[in-house]
This record gives sequence, C-alpha cells and structure tokens, in this order.
Amino acid sequence: MKKILYLIIGLILIAASFSGGYWYGQNNRPAIERVIGLQNLEQNKVSAVDFDIFWDTWVRVQEKFVNRAKLDYQKMVYGAIAGMLSSLEDPYTIFMTPEENKDFSQSLQGNLEGIGAEVGMRKGMVTVISPLAESPAMKAGLKAGDKILKVGEKITAGLTIDEAVNLIRGPKGTEVLLTIARDGWSETKEFKIIRAVINIPVVKLEMKPVGEKDIAYLALYHFTDNSYLEFQKAAQEILTSKASGIILDLRNNPGGYLESAVDIASWFLTSDQVVVTEDYGNGKKKEHKSRGINKLGSYPAVILINQGSASASEILAGALRDNKRNKLVGEKSFGKGSVQELEQMPGGTSLKITVAKWLTPSGHSIMDDGLEPDVNVDFTVEDFNNGLDPQLDKALELLK
Repeated sequence: MKKILYLIIGLILIAASFSGGYWYGQNNRPAIERVIGLQNLEQNKVSAVDFDIFWDTWVRVQEKFVNRAKLDYQKMVYGAIAGMLSSLEDPYTIFMTPEENKDFSQSLQGNLEGIGAEVGMRKGMVTVISPLAESPAMKAGLKAGDKILKVGEKITAGLTIDEAVNLIRGPKGTEVLLTIARDGWSETKEFKIIRAVINIPVVKLEMKPVGEKDIAYLALYHFTDNSYLEFQKAAQEILTSKASGIILDLRNNPGGYLESAVDIASWFLTSDQVVVTEDYGNGKKKEHKSRGINKLGSYPAVILINQGSASASEILAGALRDNKRNKLVGEKSFGKGSVQELEQMPGGTSLKITVAKWLTPSGHSIMDDGLEPDVNVDFTVEDFNNGLDPQLDKALELLK
C-alpha cells in the first residue's frame, strides 16, 4: 500500500500542475484543500498530517515567485520529496532523480567519471570514506576521514550528500577544487584534482614472502556487481599456491552489495555460521548465513581495516572475527552499520531508505560504533610518502 500511496500523491501533483494551473475551490484555494490524515490500510494506522501548508506554499510560489514563468514543476516535486526525507535526519535515506539514479547504478557496476572517492555524512559534515585505489583522489593525497568544507566556492554545510557528490563529480579532464579539513591540521588546505574515468578495482592478489613462507595478500576494494566473480578467481589462485596464510585487506573499502559480502564470507565459514543480522528495530530480525563453501576456512587469516572500511567490508570483517577469531589490524572502521533498500520509483527515480541496522554475529551494532581493531596500528602521511605500510607489516608478523 505504501507504493500505491506514493504513486497517488505523485499523480495528484502532476495532474494539479498540468498546464501550469490548479483546480481551485472556495477562496481561490486548491480544491484538494485539506489532507489531514494519511492512512496505511495495510497496517491500519492513521497519522495526523496537515497538508494545507504544503498546498498553500505551492500556490503562493506559483502565483508570486519572481521567475514563476520558469518554474519546473517536476523539479519542485522532487525537491518536496527530498525535503521530506531530509527531515528524517538519516543521511542514507535519500531520493534520487533519474540522473542521480543513473549515476548510482553506474557506480555499482564499477565505472563512473569523477575523482574516485567514496564520501558520506559524518556528524553533519561531508566526509571522505575512502579514496579508491589509483584514483585521482588518492594520487592527490585525500585520506579517509577528510572533511570536505567547500567544492569550488560552494560551502558544503547544509547540502545533502547527493548534492555534494553531484558537485564533486564531473566529466573527465575537468578540474575540481576541494577545501579540506583534516584532524591534526591547524588550518584547511585546498586540493586541485583532475577528474577521470574511474574504473573501480575489485581485487588485488600478491604473494608476500615471510621467511620460508608465502602469505597471500588479497585486497578487496569494493563490493560491486562483479566482486564475487573476481574474488572467486583470486581464491582459486590461493588454493593452487603454496600460501600458508591470508591477509584480507579491507582498508578504504566503502562497501557495496550485502550479497557480495555474504558470498565472500562463505569461502571462510561453514554453512551453520551467521554472517550478519539485520535488526529492524521492532523485534524483527533476519539472519544471513554462510553458504558453507569454506575452502579458505583452514588458512590462518588477518584482516586489515581503517577509517575507510565501511558497510559491507565491516560486515565481512565482523563475521570473520566473531566466527573464526581472526584478528583485525589497523584503525577503527567507519561505522556505516545501517541497511538500505533501493526501490525503483516512477519516472526513472529511486528511493534508498534505511530499514534496519547491522549486527555482527556476536550482536555488536556496527552503526556509529564501527569495529575496533584487535591490534591498533596507525598509518601516517609520512608512512605513505615513504612507501611504508606498518599495518601490513604487523599483519605479516602475526602470520609468521
């Protein structure tokens, strides 16, 4: 019934604005004058809502706005929906226009144009979750946790995350100027970044010699459509190698599809083990269990995480630690522990809505808290500039 309700409201707005006019009733007001109750027949619940102020505002804009001849009614409808969702104060519940929906779909398929950084909202500020490997953002020196204060001359305070992303993205070869604040800095700095076609990497596999042993270093950069297929190929290489242990690098992995995380976890877990639980907040919970492939389960493993490890990467790291006692090394993860459902809406739009929060198998809520590493190791700018990786070094040491 909820989908029908959205559709009905949308049809009313479109019909009412057809040819730039309304059906008017008494006192020159819309005939649909007062909507004071919306009922969800499926749930048999009534919410007292007064829509009078909405229609009054709509009509006054139509009648008095100085550029009313240029009003875009469809854009106004989209803005009304976006404003309603912003009142929920959840940065992950968003409405996407057809253009935004198309860009989002392309990002999950693994290619787009921009600077190659995943961004999110933290404490009301547009924040870098992670720069993607080999991206313009990473090469320019952006780091997980950086706060984007301005894009060009546009201040990001008050923008939604999608509005900020739309400013940052752009055609390849063009330049964007970001004003960045970073913990430990006494003043902000400006980063000039040339946008490019971003082909999101999925996996990277290397064999790291440690004494007489070989350790498989497997980096997962994203959980996109093709992540599981690429992971399978890498896993088969590990199985046919002489590797005696695995380092699973989830640093700067901003997440993606839940199904990919569950499928990859299944290579390490038996079929009776929980990967993650969805908590819907009303007493209802749903467990996602391993498919029990378990071909990598016998290998000693260490997982690398940092501030850029979010969402699906936190699910995978939490599942392996809780079920197999694999150690997490690095820095505290981002804490993106909520569940979004993506619904395709009329006209090529979509609605991404938070419906639950993630719990690790032990019951730990990832939201806000994130995952604390078992072994905390910093990775400084000096380390990066000198080609050092103390977090990876610690993981190799643990697997000796």
